[in-house]
Amino acid sequence: MADTVSDDQKFCLKEVLDAFRLCLSENREVYLQHYVAGWRGLIKFLNTLGSVFGFISKDAVTKIQILVHLLNGENGSQYVTIQSMVKYEQGNELVDLTKRGNNQESGCRTLLRLHRALRWLELFLDRLRTSSEDGKTSVMCADAYNESLAKYHPWVIRKAAGMAFCLLPGRQAFLEIMNVGSSEQVVAMLGEAIPLISEVYQITEVLYAQHNMLDLP
Repeated sequence: MADTVSDDQKFCLKEVLDAFRLCLSENREVYLQHYVAGWRGLIKFLNTLGSVFGFISKDAVTKIQILVHLLNGENGSQYVTIQSMVKYEQGNELVDLTKRGNNQESGCRTLLRLHRALRWLELFLDRLRTSSEDGKTSVMCADAYNESLAKYHPWVIRKAAGMAFCLLPGRQAFLEIMNVGSSEQVVAMLGEAIPLISEVYQITEVLYAQHNMLDLP
């Protein structure tokens, strides 16, 4: 991991915590703007791990750009929350449930890809939090990947991911990446952040299931 990363590109767990804390409205709708902000922080986390995770971080950057374009576009008011986005895009036939069609960059389809990756990161970070000092991060990351993203990736990507996991640094190096403080402080903050990430994930999962969109092509 290089030491030449500029301050604005350094990962900070607190930024992710703050973003996901702001994600939920009083009636448990998910604000897309804060969801994107949380993902920007998670991309910094991926980038600190080096080029081995480029295949995921680059795709996430592209997806975020699409969502930001929708948020800032002429119909941006329809994309304030994930719930309003789903209602708008389904109501205007902007989501094709059976094939990619002409709406490959619909907000619903784009967010689904981030949603799946969020589950992987949630599972991995939770394993980091609860593991022993000598826990193998390669195993934690691989197990989290196999429980989440792997089923959506072709064999070639799964193979590349498996090789990338073997190159991961140890648990202590990961805790230092968080830029929080001592190991105990990192574990405590992960204990705050992970339930928030999990809640946002579960609300999105239920919403997509209700609208038969968990398997959008």
